[in-house]
Amino acid sequence: MSEITIIEVPFNLGLKEPAPGHEPGVKKLPGHLNKHGFHATLNPTQVLQLPAPPYSSAFDEASGVRNVSQIATYATEQAAILQSVLNKNQFLILLGGDCSILIGTALALKNTGRYGLFYLDGHTDYMGSYLSETGGAAGMDLAIVTGYGHENLTNLQNKEPYFKQNHVWCVGNREYDESYVNEILSSHISYIDLHQLRKEGIKACINGFLKMVQEEKLDGFWIHIDVDVLNDEIMPAVDSRQPDGLSFVEFNEILYHLLSNPKATGMQITILDPDLDTEGKYAKEFVTNICTTIHSALSHERI
Repeated sequence: MSEITIIEVPFNLGLKEPAPGHEPGVKKLPGHLNKHGFHATLNPTQVLQLPAPPYSSAFDEASGVRNVSQIATYATEQAAILQSVLNKNQFLILLGGDCSILIGTALALKNTGRYGLFYLDGHTDYMGSYLSETGGAAGMDLAIVTGYGHENLTNLQNKEPYFKQNHVWCVGNREYDESYVNEILSSHISYIDLHQLRKEGIKACINGFLKMVQEEKLDGFWIHIDVDVLNDEIMPAVDSRQPDGLSFVEFNEILYHLLSNPKATGMQITILDPDLDTEGKYAKEFVTNICTTIHSALSHERI
């Protein structure tokens, strides 16, 4: 099996506080998954950690985003850690945290080569701050990493855009509000919502993405997983619940076909909130499924 490095990035400043005086619980995600067998099952070569700053909910008027300076600083620190282990023939797994950790990931990948992004999420997270009801970067991260947003986040180290839009596939959205979806439809990102995914089939979706990776001669690709892409009945421990979503059968099929490809560089897991899963019921099932799939895909020569 390919060697694995786990990097814990328990950042939660990309989310607005769920209630006054109560910070988002997603910072506890790495420890929660570890408690329920994630680390032990995968047996990583090493586990690295980047402690998050104290929670804040400060709103930046210029950008329309909360905690801009803290997000930028953390992303730069995160990128440095990733760059130290990228291209060492290991598979990288980042444990968030909220979705804004993608900014640091994207910066690291941009600094080391040309990469694609398979964005698996129950939302597009592609919108301008003017549409956001919370000002949270976690709801705008896909826009930010593809160059749509304030330069204080989109252009760290003068590397905008971190991902070219035509190298990105956004898959699994089930927030169908027209004004929301129109944002990503106006981009050059390949967008496949949940209805279209089921209509055209998972294999066709993955084959299309991998064909792009090959034709563009990319150095690799990254997989972003917001657990709210899963069906609400099997993963309700998220901040923005919606009906429907992927079954574990669908989720495992997607992940297996992606991870079986040698260009798969790493993945990140975000948004699971242990405060909403105090007994670990949902984490246990998630860990069993994703670890089985990771083992299966990485345990043989990837082709």
